[in-house]
Amino acid sequence: MTTALQLLTEMPDPQYVMVGDGYRMATYTWGDLADPTVVLVHGFASSARDNWVNTGWVRDLTRSGYRVLAVDQRGHGLSDKPHDPAAYRPRALAADIEVVLDTYLVDQAFYVGYSLGARVGWEVAQDFAARIDRVVLGGVPDGIPLARLDLDQVRAYVADGTPVTDRVTQNYIALSDRVAGNDLRALLAIAEGMRASRMIDPDPSHAPEQPVLFATGSEDAIIEGSKALATACAQGRFVEIPGRHHFNAPGSRAFREAALAFLAE
Repeated sequence: MTTALQLLTEMPDPQYVMVGDGYRMATYTWGDLADPTVVLVHGFASSARDNWVNTGWVRDLTRSGYRVLAVDQRGHGLSDKPHDPAAYRPRALAADIEVVLDTYLVDQAFYVGYSLGARVGWEVAQDFAARIDRVVLGGVPDGIPLARLDLDQVRAYVADGTPVTDRVTQNYIALSDRVAGNDLRALLAIAEGMRASRMIDPDPSHAPEQPVLFATGSEDAIIEGSKALATACAQGRFVEIPGRHHFNAPGSRAFREAALAFLAE
């Protein structure tokens, strides 16, 4: 007998898309081709299953009449996981989304991203503005992505198991261990690639022009920065996710309900 939990966590077979530099990117779809498409892009050390399926997002979106197109970003899930930091240039991550839209022949879509996926979404919303109608950016950092991660401690942990003492870095390590299939060396390369790219803070003077919903947990250290980004967008608004921090906000029902209401406007 199929249980409600099995229905919630059911995954279709991945469809692989070749993106820049010859990497395979795992993609997943649910719903009717004729329905409006929502693209879901997960956060650092997560995956489409972890961020969007296990938390009920795919279930609620399909029930609301959307076609869902989710991806495992490079270095995550069932996608290729290069160990070269140069493979994780921010512009490359944004370009991957355009390739996926092209491959699936999607001309117009809504974008929902969390954490790293939200930071990529800031770029996508501007680089491909004509194709992205509405944007939900959850837990979006207002500075360099993964800036709070202590890279030296991660390198030592990967090299010889030296214990990690920085609390934020411990949380990221715990997240990496929790999600099946994660490759810590690839995740380290992502963080190094972001730093090496000298990716500037999101520029408030060059913000997305379409409607954008920003959502961040009330206990997340980046909440004030997220509010500032919302203010910088002509059609931006902010919603606080009550009682949530950066690592558990995607599972919030209040977050899902706010996003669904925003997309339906």
